[in-house]
Amino acid sequence: MEPYNIYISGVGGQGIIKTSIIIGEAAINTGFDVVMSEIHGMAQRGGGVSTELKIGHAKSPIIQDGGADLLIAFEPLEALRALSKLSSSTYMVVNNSTIMPFNILKSNIPYPDVKTIFDQLKSVSSNLMVLNADEIAKSVGNILSLNMVMLGGALAVPDFPVDKNSIIEAMKDNLPEKTLEINIEALNQGFKLFSI
Repeated sequence: MEPYNIYISGVGGQGIIKTSIIIGEAAINTGFDVVMSEIHGMAQRGGGVSTELKIGHAKSPIIQDGGADLLIAFEPLEALRALSKLSSSTYMVVNNSTIMPFNILKSNIPYPDVKTIFDQLKSVSSNLMVLNADEIAKSVGNILSLNMVMLGGALAVPDFPVDKNSIIEAMKDNLPEKTLEINIEALNQGFKLFSI
């Protein structure tokens, strides 16, 4: 199978790496080859974090410019940092809740207007799916489940190579049992937003 390329970006502490591990394990359990890389920002919590994941036959986990099939961005500005990976066919699942980066906090530069960020993303691809993962996560009982809200949204993207049941099985292997009910509900809520 030609690789399906997923670029995941956000801020430390949002669960980006855990999300990648769950997708990767679900894909492996489905019978796909998987390669993955991760980049940590300046700080474990608060710095930029991204992972690149290829599902299918691939030698390198690095996604070439314009090569992402899917962007999952846990924070709008972090979506912009991934702009070079996008093409007109890329699907983008983006959280609209902002987190002020350290370098903007310590400068006089204002955080860009979120509408401007989304307009710039839409100038590359019309396949933009925006959700308020923070609010959904709070509504199901735990803000820390926002990564599963984002993953649920991604599952609704056409041609996503792994089904929801496989993802839930991987969640059971990678999340504490006491949080499973909330995380599965978060996944379902994210999925419901975009599923037809």
